Amino acid sequence: MKMTLDNPSPDLYKIAEARHHDPFAVLGKHTEADGDEVVRAYIPGAAEVFLVENNQPLQRIPHTDLFEWRGTGGKVPQHYRLRWQDALGNTHVAYDPYCFTSQLAQYDLGLFSAGRHWHAYRFLGAHPRTVEGDVQGRAVAKGSASVGRFQPPASGDTCASMHDAGGRMPGAAIDGILFTVWAPNAERVSVIGDFNQWDGRRYPMRVHSDHGIWELFIPGLGDGALYKFEIRNRDSGALHTKVDPYARRAEVRPGTASIVDTARDYQWCDGEWMQRRAAQGAGCAETAAAPTDWLHQPMSTYEVHLGSWQRDDQGHFLNYRELAHRLVSHVKPLGFTHIELLPITEHPLDASWGYQTIGYYAATSRFGTPDDFRYFVDHCHRNGIGVLLDWVPGHFPKDLHGLARFDGTALYEHEDPRRGEHRDWGTYIFNYGRNEVKNFLLSNALYWLEEFHLDGLRVDAVASMIYLDYSREAGDWEPNIYGGNENLEALAFLREVNQLTHDQQPGTVIIAEESTSWPMVSRPTWLGGLGFSMKWNMGWMHDTLKYMGKDPIHRHYQHDQLTFGLLYAFTENFVLPFSHDEVVHGKQSLLHKMPGDEWQRFANLRLLYTYMFTYPGKKLLFMGCEFGQGQEWNHAATLDWYVLQYPLHKGVQTLVGDLNHLYRAHPALHHYDFDHQGFEWIDCHDATQSVISYMRKTDDSFIIAVFNFTPVPRPHYRIGVPCGGMYKELLNSDSVYYGGSNLGNYDPIPATATPWMGRPYSIEITLPPLAGVVFKFGG
Repeated sequence: MKMTLDNPSPDLYKIAEARHHDPFAVLGKHTEADGDEVVRAYIPGAAEVFLVENNQPLQRIPHTDLFEWRGTGGKVPQHYRLRWQDALGNTHVAYDPYCFTSQLAQYDLGLFSAGRHWHAYRFLGAHPRTVEGDVQGRAVAKGSASVGRFQPPASGDTCASMHDAGGRMPGAAIDGILFTVWAPNAERVSVIGDFNQWDGRRYPMRVHSDHGIWELFIPGLGDGALYKFEIRNRDSGALHTKVDPYARRAEVRPGTASIVDTARDYQWCDGEWMQRRAAQGAGCAETAAAPTDWLHQPMSTYEVHLGSWQRDDQGHFLNYRELAHRLVSHVKPLGFTHIELLPITEHPLDASWGYQTIGYYAATSRFGTPDDFRYFVDHCHRNGIGVLLDWVPGHFPKDLHGLARFDGTALYEHEDPRRGEHRDWGTYIFNYGRNEVKNFLLSNALYWLEEFHLDGLRVDAVASMIYLDYSREAGDWEPNIYGGNENLEALAFLREVNQLTHDQQPGTVIIAEESTSWPMVSRPTWLGGLGFSMKWNMGWMHDTLKYMGKDPIHRHYQHDQLTFGLLYAFTENFVLPFSHDEVVHGKQSLLHKMPGDEWQRFANLRLLYTYMFTYPGKKLLFMGCEFGQGQEWNHAATLDWYVLQYPLHKGVQTLVGDLNHLYRAHPALHHYDFDHQGFEWIDCHDATQSVISYMRKTDDSFIIAVFNFTPVPRPHYRIGVPCGGMYKELLNSDSVYYGGSNLGNYDPIPATATPWMGRPYSIEITLPPLAGVVFKFGG
């Protein structure tokens, strides 16, 4: 049936009621069977509408805000403009979004549906686009997605804003924003924003029904526009207003809108760092920068929550750029090699610390723009400091504007709450078996490594992902197809993300926070492992803190808590973490976990750090621990920097700096962090005196570390050594420089041919109270 002003079809009413699943079949320019050209537009609030190119009025369809023009003879170009007046008398001129053909490539759509589009963020979301008309009138788009290694866009592909661009000539290049979103169970999806009064009737999108992806190119729109998607579910008809899952910017809370971000031309200055990183991942020596191998390099990480590390004098958040300078000035002299950030992906609630993410592709606007965060990473790299990010692919919050029930159905999450919901955290679990969901997360991992030059991701709560019965009672979980409790889809996803990132971004690391004894977490996938670079050593951390929390008089009963960890120390590539989780929720600060009076607490803390920095494994220390913060960490307040005016706190900070420099300077302390070749007990049996001693080794050198876990000084303490010669004390945590009693070994100690502890030589040392002492063989 032919649609006319006198005989409007049901399709027109569906457009007016925002129920039409295919608005391009009705709106825009059409040629009918009789040769008539028809232009239809739906502009709520318009008093009158004209075609700019022929200055012809569109006629209002009675009782609607639909307007129509009819003519013959090819009077309307492919890309035409509309002029209208609103109720306030304001005039608007813009290209009609419904005169443009689809801007998406079938190649991109097919790869995404198959779960194989590693750069889905390049075509999903909101992207600047320039559309040009060729001689046949076909649309040619710049800025399309591509697959493979990251290539920055050419400067010509970044489009300028031109809202209400009435001065454009027909046929000229047309700039705008291409919006795309995956919502396969929607009847209708619209782009809403501050540019259309958040009216879901105004900009309904085109659907690619085979892939569940909707798109709309809105000409004239540019950087900074606020937007969301309004989604009408096809079954219930319910409306859902959602932020863009692929948005690169978001409003600062309490605002929740996504923000169009067209920045694509940040000028990086970390080329030498990136070249070296790629070389260490590829093992390639043919590079201008000296190649390295992260497995055998020192790695000491400073874990930071940006919102509470420091703030300005009024208590406001600092910008990423200022944080970069302040953090580097603090971290670099202390000798840390990396900064690890608690999640800076956009999140609505400060108290979640970033672990309940809404915007997986958006660096939180609390601290500035995406380019401000790029500057943060760039500045760290130029100062020789790597940047890691906590990443949360295990769950997401139930906030109505986020991923939850995105198109009115369980889209990103499992429908069955036994597999799709975390009871403890009140969050949803990703459906790792769905290609598009897996693609969302895989692309996200690459996004942070590629677009922001991050050096690695620490994957949060891996145990919650790989066990179907994680924190569940009997009957509240569903076994896998083999009857087991392993989440086979999550395991496959983790292996894939590790394979992908190591292949696409060589030299980056993916670190697992995995709290169980799952085997081979940090072993290659081709050996049957999960493929992570490293794993947090939660067992060592818990045993060590439990031991250190005992009064020294009782420690000899718990001696095995010091020695047990070496039975499994080299089964994984371990990181030794004293993280944020250990200094919150009533657990007390590390300082106040220590027993005794003030002097003993500080001595125990210095002893703990000396033990950590000489023990096999990479290091991680949460902010504030480096100077003995007394209070528990509070995300809503800054660290207690004022305590650095007190000698004992300043002494802890000085020790941490010296330990970092010692760890980095001596290969024996880091080269074989993950290999039994790098460790040898001297004596692990002296439980009576609560003393242990061991060697850290390389192929041609060794370091000796001895620890006294009691407040009793032990002069003339004899330990066995492998060879004769002089032994020099390199570090003593009891030094007066650190706030200790200054008991130690001031002169080099000669080894005598007195067999001891199964070795042909021995040295007699002074072992200070509650202290660790480190020696180097002097030849």
